[in-house]
Amino acid sequence: MTHKAKFVLVGLVGVLAGAALTVNLSAIANKDAETALPVEELRAFTDVFARIKSDYVEPVEDKKLITEAINGMLTGLDPHSAYLDAEGFKDLQVGTQGEFGGLGIEVGMEDGFVKVVSPIEDTPAFKAGVKPGDLIVKLDDTPVKGMTLNDAVKRMRGKPGATIKLTIARKGVDKPIVLTLTRAVIKIRSVKSKLLENGYGYVRVTQFQEHTGELLAEALGKLYKDNKAPLKGLILDLRNDPGGLLNGAVAVTAAFVKPDSLVVYTEGRTDDAKMRLTANRENYLRPMQVDYLKNLPDGVKQVPMVVLVNSGSASASEIVAGALQDHKRAVVMGTRTFGKGSVQTILPIGNGTAIKLTTARYFTPNGRSIQAMGIEPDIVVDDPAMPEADDGLGIREADLDRHLSNPNGGETAPASKPVDSIKTPPAEQPGKDKKPLTLEPGEIVSKNDFQVNQALNLLKGLQILQGR
Repeated sequence: MTHKAKFVLVGLVGVLAGAALTVNLSAIANKDAETALPVEELRAFTDVFARIKSDYVEPVEDKKLITEAINGMLTGLDPHSAYLDAEGFKDLQVGTQGEFGGLGIEVGMEDGFVKVVSPIEDTPAFKAGVKPGDLIVKLDDTPVKGMTLNDAVKRMRGKPGATIKLTIARKGVDKPIVLTLTRAVIKIRSVKSKLLENGYGYVRVTQFQEHTGELLAEALGKLYKDNKAPLKGLILDLRNDPGGLLNGAVAVTAAFVKPDSLVVYTEGRTDDAKMRLTANRENYLRPMQVDYLKNLPDGVKQVPMVVLVNSGSASASEIVAGALQDHKRAVVMGTRTFGKGSVQTILPIGNGTAIKLTTARYFTPNGRSIQAMGIEPDIVVDDPAMPEADDGLGIREADLDRHLSNPNGGETAPASKPVDSIKTPPAEQPGKDKKPLTLEPGEIVSKNDFQVNQALNLLKGLQILQGR
């Protein structure tokens, strides 16, 4: 990807993360000037506008009517197209830097309510027990029904230390759950790592941000240094990672595959919407930036890998998992991913505002569209700490109203056929009295994490087979 005054984000609906987004800072050009204008429909629009101005019970400002008309045009297309006012546009740009004020929830809309896609680790929402799939029906005493997603996110954001009351409807719980959360400055370090045991490393990417590639290179260097020898196996954890910057996803993939390997490509109606991104420096570095992947430890591109995913892994996460799967560079383990496979372009329209418009679909190196299907793991492993995902209660792209179809056909068939399935032992399955795994202070992964332990067992098995 060339750096023509644009950058790309990949994530979920909402303001906390985009949804496979291209941000184009050039003016909107009239690319199809010869297209005839729909005169009759425009006349109907002006008639309605005039009737509201003259007959509505209260005076309405022209700006409000035009803004709501733009909102309606975009939200009626698909779940990810939207109008960003000046504050929303600024929030989107700030969010990619990894720091913002609020609760720490990745959200979307469903049936007029705010639906939680994933709480971000180490944030007020995560600590309060907000779960994927929760429907937020009230913010303080104000019903969410009727709000736009941007309006709801604005209400949830605020000064650190200020409180907000969330009323939540949760599947399987008869009564609404009321939580009072204290807003905080959300600082997200997007890469966490540790040496699980001698020879086996663990890296978790929580979100793809501007510096994720650099942090990954730093984490890999530390793992090899702490191990004092080449790693025997590596776990890349992308569970509940909602996405983020596309160049971050390319960088993470490029760390593990050969140069020139295709990472992802996009297809749309315009030339700008057609990209082929390979594992080369020009596709993940900013202009004049030093290549932080140049001096990775020896063996990084050959070390046996397992990539962990679940229903909260979306867009950029799916790009990485799909690329590593297609190149047979890693075994993908866990549960089927979210299925976010469309690209949105952020187009500034003046006065600090912008529109977020779906312009393309993205595809894995082997030509698979992830849209509304997701990545099916090579080995399906249930997550006992996340029963929602395996009981069919986890939110996915295919569950969203007006979602784009998959161009390859079908939305429920797996994107690839799993080679095996590992079910959670009955003793480890969560019951009504069993709480999800919690982390001890300073921990980044629980010792009782069933999926991580299964990934570790697989890597050890591969090491034994290689030894033979």
